[in-house]
Amino acid sequence: MTIFCSHCHQPLQAEMSCLPRKGKQAPRASRPFRSTKSASKARRDQINAELQALRSLLPISVQEKERLSYLHTMALVCLQLRGAQLFPPGSAPSTGPTLGTELLSLLPGFLLVLSANGKLVYISENVAQVLGLSVVELLAQGDTVFDILNGQACEDVYKKLLLAQEEPGREVTFVSEMCTSKAFRLQHGGNRVVTVCGRFVALHWPPSPSTTAFLALCTPVTQLPTDGEAGSQDDIFQSTHILDMTFIDVTESVTYHLGYRREELVGQSWYSLLHPEDADLAAAQHRAVALGAGPGPAAGTAVLRVLRRDRA
Repeated sequence: MTIFCSHCHQPLQAEMSCLPRKGKQAPRASRPFRSTKSASKARRDQINAELQALRSLLPISVQEKERLSYLHTMALVCLQLRGAQLFPPGSAPSTGPTLGTELLSLLPGFLLVLSANGKLVYISENVAQVLGLSVVELLAQGDTVFDILNGQACEDVYKKLLLAQEEPGREVTFVSEMCTSKAFRLQHGGNRVVTVCGRFVALHWPPSPSTTAFLALCTPVTQLPTDGEAGSQDDIFQSTHILDMTFIDVTESVTYHLGYRREELVGQSWYSLLHPEDADLAAAQHRAVALGAGPGPAAGTAVLRVLRRDRA
């Protein structure tokens, strides 16, 4: 059997070809492995040094600085930067409201300052007395007011802040649960309901004369006593309604809270006692309970403002 070359059509012998042979290429020398371990360590060391420098500039005690994690350090630094942007050095106040510990202890709640987009700018130190969380621990939840509120109330709070921003100086009020410490939740059975009352104030100093800040006082709403606490029957009042929320019965303790006698409320609508701004929330909760009513009792929780007889 004769084998012909496909190129020149000549018979081939063993290990022969008319095509030029390619010279064997020398194997490439393998590139030396370049480790990035030292570069990564250098970057980490640089980041740690920068964080240590930022931590040393924070206006807190040395003991508090030593307990700060990197997350808490950055949260406090951002808070200070936002405060310095709204209240530049040399303005009044310097970095937000400056109040002594004794004066803060006299307030019924804690002070809160927000930027126009809801960013936290200032939280007074007595927040720990209300929520069981320090300023640092509260900032770990997030850097906006919506991060420390109950998620269901965020939309309503957002609308209230927009309304207040459109009319600087107009006072707005909203009620919502705020994040609390684990110890507080175990003791009281849940988060703390807080009333936030404040308004946007125009800042007239440079560099941003048109900037506004939301200044508010956050006051805790009285909570029901837990099972382990002794509470008076006058601490609460209970009412019974038909499906359209008309009173058919109410305890006598309602006189202490609202100023009405029992006979005056029977036959009236529950909605006639609600604050106008809370009517939509009450209607939504009413609808949810009515639609969820099955063979067993339906339950729902809402924080509402009820008008007293003297409208105080």
